[in-house]
Amino acid sequence: MATQWGLCGAGKISHDFSVAMKTLPPGDHQIVAVAARSLERAQKFAKKHSIPKAYGSYEELASDAEIDMVYLDVLHTEQWRMGLLVLQAGKNMLCEKPFAMNSREVGDLIAASKKSNVFLMEAIWSRFPMHREARRLLAEDAIGEVKLVKAFSGSPQLHIPRSVEKELRGGALLDIGVYILQFVLMVFNGERPESIHATVVLLNTGVDESMVVMFPRNRLAFCFFSITVSLPNDATISGTKGTIRVLGPMHCPTTLEVNGKTTQYPLPEASLPLNFTNSTGLRYEAEEVNECLLAGLKENPRMPLSESALLTEIMDECRKQVRMVFNQDSQ
Repeated sequence: MATQWGLCGAGKISHDFSVAMKTLPPGDHQIVAVAARSLERAQKFAKKHSIPKAYGSYEELASDAEIDMVYLDVLHTEQWRMGLLVLQAGKNMLCEKPFAMNSREVGDLIAASKKSNVFLMEAIWSRFPMHREARRLLAEDAIGEVKLVKAFSGSPQLHIPRSVEKELRGGALLDIGVYILQFVLMVFNGERPESIHATVVLLNTGVDESMVVMFPRNRLAFCFFSITVSLPNDATISGTKGTIRVLGPMHCPTTLEVNGKTTQYPLPEASLPLNFTNSTGLRYEAEEVNECLLAGLKENPRMPLSESALLTEIMDECRKQVRMVFNQDSQ
């Protein structure tokens, strides 16, 4: 029987997610409802994507007994509140990155999922399938002992209000850096760094335009991300016997190079125009969710909640070091 999905939010990513879902077998997945801040907006979205039900409130979606899984795509400043609404209603949830604004909020979401005994996962589709292959190669010692991870990602976004306004959770760290930092955690198998060193250039709005983050241990991670300049958008894992490179935007890579040998991971064609690059790859996180539900799991072992929690802790520490504080930090 198909997993019945409800969309909590009718924004640009929900559009791309809906398009990506159309590349999957309808016998496995069906989007049966969408909720937005207004009924008119939800109805317009539902008509465009042939979704049977539209709700003008998120509470209605959370109480829909037909829904198995909720995809949460709201403003990141609202994800904690909406996430609790969904989880406390006993619904499984796939939550867009980053989970929430800080570790306290992420802890609340994880605790709510465990109390309601439901599935919860952070939506970072680049973990599947390419990062899964990279992790397999690392486990098989394909490049020897890992000594260095270098990752860069950047594109000019100063013209986008959501990227620069503090009230909208702007800045490079929570928009772009989250993909790089989770990649490092994947390579280091969720290992907590001994220390974190962050350096930043701040915009006059109080959010970071560019940030450098380093993780020293017996190996080193060097991360640079920016919303002001174009960067190579790739990552290199250097080991004592070779290298693995991930090529393409860090949130949606399609090329893996292992010791000079390149493998492409092509994505299916989109049936409608997309808002973001390579968004049909969102299908992979939906497939992961389905596999976990069929196995009776409450979290994904390839994207564990402990790793998402650690990722948020690291971002909190980065913001603390550069004195970038959001209103949610004092609540």
